[in-house]
Amino acid sequence: MNETIQTLLNYWDLEFVRYAVIVGLLIALCSSLLGVTLVLKRFSFIGDGLSHVAFGAMSISTVLSVTLKQVSHGNSVFAKFLEDTNGMVIILPVTLLAAVLLLRTGQNTKIKGDAAIAMISVGSLALGYMLMNMFPGSANVSGDVCSTLFGSTSILTLSITKVIICAILAAIVIAVFIIFYNRIFSVTFDENFAKASGVKSDGYNLLIAIITATIIVLAMNLVGSLLISALIIFPALSSMRLFKSFKSVVICSAVISVICAFVGMVVSILNSTPVGSTIVTADIAVFLIFSIIAAVTKRN
Repeated sequence: MNETIQTLLNYWDLEFVRYAVIVGLLIALCSSLLGVTLVLKRFSFIGDGLSHVAFGAMSISTVLSVTLKQVSHGNSVFAKFLEDTNGMVIILPVTLLAAVLLLRTGQNTKIKGDAAIAMISVGSLALGYMLMNMFPGSANVSGDVCSTLFGSTSILTLSITKVIICAILAAIVIAVFIIFYNRIFSVTFDENFAKASGVKSDGYNLLIAIITATIIVLAMNLVGSLLISALIIFPALSSMRLFKSFKSVVICSAVISVICAFVGMVVSILNSTPVGSTIVTADIAVFLIFSIIAAVTKRN
């Protein structure tokens, strides 16, 4: 036990570990806030759709960076900027645009919401994979694709620029959620009543989609594009096992998400396991524990 604690303290002295933990906890907190709303509005799969769009956008960013380096013989300022920001200058706008289109397309009577998500999701995934094979950023294309889909160790190689960008985006997400909490609450539970009360529900649905897209982009390096939905959904579902009010569910979800992210990252660092998969495994374990507690409580 003492050796484990000493090992953790030694790791904490490393700057890149502190950066990774800070970013990981911020991402977990942001994911949990919107997770409750997405689950209650039955928008859970919007995370899957947007994560695949983000994968396609990341592929475009990688291809553009490689091409610019080749053309400029490695002297491209924009290519270096793409690397420093993890391609967010391309990934974030594309994912935000997809969120808007997904919402608008889902309201189309000819293309239902689930069909729109499937269409955009599969199309983006296929396009991204094709681009990464046609314009490989390294010799190990399969490894690049796998790390993008399931998370990678890049969370442990964050620069201060990436940390600042993540912190700013996370602060914006948290601030927007707090400021518009009452509106988001009303739109979540009874959209028709909210409209009758004068709330512009379409605008707030769009806001929820945009915030979700931002969280997706933030979480890609932590858990990978295929596991992002788990980070959003599991803490919300776990807290709903024991709590009933919206506020208590949101608070419990945030606590669960942050704790699971921290435990997952610590276990990953100590045992060299994949960061994203370890965090999601911790979330699943908490969900099972909460489900058992809820079942026992109901019997008594």
